[in-house]
Amino acid sequence: MTVSPVGILLAAGRGRRFDPAGQRNKLLQPLAGATVVETSARKLLAATSRVVAVVPPLDAGVGERLAALGCDVTVCTDADSGMAASLTHAIRHSLALQPRAWLVALGDMPYVDPFTLRRLAEALTAGAGIAAPVLDGRRGNPVGFGAVHLDALLALSGDAGARRLLQAFPVTEVAVDDPGIFRDIDLPGDLTEA
Repeated sequence: MTVSPVGILLAAGRGRRFDPAGQRNKLLQPLAGATVVETSARKLLAATSRVVAVVPPLDAGVGERLAALGCDVTVCTDADSGMAASLTHAIRHSLALQPRAWLVALGDMPYVDPFTLRRLAEALTAGAGIAAPVLDGRRGNPVGFGAVHLDALLALSGDAGARRLLQAFPVTEVAVDDPGIFRDIDLPGDLTEA
């Protein structure tokens, strides 16, 4: 039996560039008949066996929406210390599932094509240590990691996330025709239909 990777949805960022005043949560903005984060989560849920979604304390209802979709929601109390805190929190939370790999997606990247997610999951299932989508020679997101990198993932710190691992270890590049691997929601003008 082939086991697909566990999806990790990072949804604990504050989105300060989207709304410096902190009044509008970018993850809860409407997009494609849902919200940004729900659109991202649905795609990841379709490509992986389970999804662990990380939210911050006082998440304005993000966690409730993700739980309603079937995500395993966990609160990262130190999410403000950087993306690595959310990622390591999610990895630790997922260990009860005994994952062989993780596909790490960002809650503010709803434009990624579901086919891209499936291709990355397939690469991880086939044994890739790290899998990343590539378009026109540029790597994008999401990125997958095999269990061989568990210790390195748990040792991450700061806001660079797992970028250091992609520089230090071989990466299986998965060629895709998907500009969504570069598109995130940083500013209100980014909320356009794909």
